[in-house]
Amino acid sequence: MKPDSIYQFGKLRIDVLARTLRREAELVTLNRRAFDVLLYFVQNPGRVLTREELLKNAWPDAFVDESSLAQSISVLRRALEEKPGDNSYIVTLPGRGYQFVSQVQIIAADNLAVIPDAATAARGSSGVIFQQQTIRTGVITTEAQLSSRAGALPAASAVRIPQLWQIAIPLLLIASVVGGGLYYRSRQGKRLTEKDTIVLADFVNRTGDAIFDDTLKTALNISLRQSPFLNVLPDSQVAKTLQLMTRPAGTKLAPEVARELCQRSGSKAYLAGAIGSLGSQYVLGLKAVNCQSGDTLAEEQVTATAKEKVLDVLGEAASKLRSELGESLATVQKFDVPLAEATTSSLEALKAFSLGGKAYYEKGVAQALLYHQRAIALDPNFAMAYRAVGLDYAHLGETGRTSEYVAKAFQLREHASEREKLAITANYYHNVTRELDKAAQVYRDQIESYPQELAAYNGLGLEYAAQGQYEKAAAIAKQGRALAPDIPTWNENLSTATLALQRFDEMQQISDDARARKSPDVILHAATYALAFVRSDSAGMAEEQQWFASQRGLENFGLTLLSDTEAYGGHLAKARELTRQSLDLAVQSDNKESAAIELAIAAQREVAYGNSAEARQSAPAALKLSPASQGAESEAALAFAMAGDTKRAESLAQDLGKRFPLDTQVQSLWLPVIRAQVALDQNNPASALNALQASSLIELGNIPFVSNISCLYPTYVRGQAYLAAGKSTAAAAEFQKILDHSGIVWNCWTGALAHLGVARANARQSRTSQGADANAARVRALAAYQDFLVLWKYADPGIPVLKEAKAEYAKLQ
Repeated sequence: MKPDSIYQFGKLRIDVLARTLRREAELVTLNRRAFDVLLYFVQNPGRVLTREELLKNAWPDAFVDESSLAQSISVLRRALEEKPGDNSYIVTLPGRGYQFVSQVQIIAADNLAVIPDAATAARGSSGVIFQQQTIRTGVITTEAQLSSRAGALPAASAVRIPQLWQIAIPLLLIASVVGGGLYYRSRQGKRLTEKDTIVLADFVNRTGDAIFDDTLKTALNISLRQSPFLNVLPDSQVAKTLQLMTRPAGTKLAPEVARELCQRSGSKAYLAGAIGSLGSQYVLGLKAVNCQSGDTLAEEQVTATAKEKVLDVLGEAASKLRSELGESLATVQKFDVPLAEATTSSLEALKAFSLGGKAYYEKGVAQALLYHQRAIALDPNFAMAYRAVGLDYAHLGETGRTSEYVAKAFQLREHASEREKLAITANYYHNVTRELDKAAQVYRDQIESYPQELAAYNGLGLEYAAQGQYEKAAAIAKQGRALAPDIPTWNENLSTATLALQRFDEMQQISDDARARKSPDVILHAATYALAFVRSDSAGMAEEQQWFASQRGLENFGLTLLSDTEAYGGHLAKARELTRQSLDLAVQSDNKESAAIELAIAAQREVAYGNSAEARQSAPAALKLSPASQGAESEAALAFAMAGDTKRAESLAQDLGKRFPLDTQVQSLWLPVIRAQVALDQNNPASALNALQASSLIELGNIPFVSNISCLYPTYVRGQAYLAAGKSTAAAAEFQKILDHSGIVWNCWTGALAHLGVARANARQSRTSQGADANAARVRALAAYQDFLVLWKYADPGIPVLKEAKAEYAKLQ
């Protein structure tokens, strides 16, 4: 049988796709197991079914026994209103099994028109919202006729579709003609508040055309999201609630499932939709239902004259529904871009976009990217799809590609709703021009216009973190979490901010919660690894390494973290091998930009550890791997400067200044530190200190293309400049700042060498001071040298900086 068949027996009807049982217009409540047994009964009427057959076929994946079956059949008898000894539906055959004795008719679900059921609307039923009528070869037959006449009509009674509309519509609909569509509107007029959330059920697709699967739900979501009043429950919270309901990810939200989910999530209503075909026309219906009482809050029906008009009329129906649910007419009119303009006129492109959204939560960002790219190929003017691709690349660490696609979305932002325009504009300032203040202001504007816009809270938190304002970043993440506690993004943002603020116990709670939820977020897992690192928790680090190794397309991120950890401990040969493996995986997964950035950072640590020749090979290779990457170019420029290749470093700095004239971090962080390092190469520490000027919060800001951490390069180079200038106290303070911010630095090479910097600064002070001050400085220097040598106890013995440290320590003793 087809999976969307409808079974009729007596006054009862089962809709397989919607998973509902109705007695005429009334919804009959059944639990899942009882429904499965009844469905197998009606699919096998008259047959004697053994208990073993029922258990095997009704519940193939469940571990249940015959007592569960007996209980479910008892539930069925009550639901079917069988009286004791009646057995008008189910007969028990002792020693043999059961037999379903009622006559069953199968009503094909192909080409069902969706006509509002006035009796159902008046009753406020929470189940399927339409009475179906079956249409074949231009002849329409009601289910009541099918029931009474065994599904066959004599030719003389055939009624053609145009005549049907002339007769049936005045009887069944309150009709108005808007843009070629026919509308029905409920007058029950019950209202929502701005704090209420609603759940979107999946559309019931009776057309047989798969193009509408998922697509119309996505379109409806986008249309409703134009409203500053309505709050649709986010997909992440839907997934979380399904898990609590012990239902698998991707479960279809049929009306009864949507109602239960609505109740479990604390939402106020659910919104169900259906589409059917009527010749060349399409009939769509929407119905909002209070998930506690089952009362109908609003109901709309619309007819599209062709497939190409479906999105248009769906948007019009959604706008009317917004008003019915309590939104002011002023905001409905202000924020009401037609769906085809707000998204795409291509149903195929919208379907690909919809599948991308599903894939993100069910299969990960790499799979989502493929669908979003497909959406762009189908409609090159699909602004939201360009933004989605850009954000996918951002999650994969491909900032160059992120900028490319977000910039294109910004160019096409007029093909989007007002809400999406704000989101695209904020992404543009964040990912393309990198004007952190402007991006933060747009996010604040979003929050003002759409107080429930969770992505704006997330974005604003990222801007604060990039500016080193971690208290604000944590605060805004907590505000977002208060609005939607179950969204994992808040834990992602809180994890990096909490780590940066050195609140390790609080971060542990976030980490434990992430493990319990089996969070798929890369940044959160990287932060959890960092927490384990700063706490010297080898088991915790190993657990996160296992997670990265299990994530197809993300294995290189885990290897990068491990490589940095090995290098932090002086295991340079092992770090090189891990870097090589990570680069191979990154290139294989077409993640060349992150590979280039990793290679440039590896070049920095090589020269910092005394291997300038290695650095001069790795830095050019990084630029060759991803020549357009701002991240790779910035990291490589610093590596060249550290290696003494001032000409190449200055050239890259000049190029960065021209290409990214508005980028806050390029102008305030990267260019000053590159120029300061060049000045140090030229033995001009005063010029280096002048280039870096005073320390600022921006130095503490995380760098998005390096796993959301900061190696505190300006702080490190300033410490070196103070040391070269003979200002040992100031130098020690800079290096100590790095050690005091382990939650920002993580396992960066600057964190390891900061111990040596403190030692060298205090050793110099012991030589330039007298008496007690000199002795105190010597004690501090010896302690710092010991810290470094313990850290590098098992380091590769041939590393030049290690040899220097051992010699300096021996001389000081």
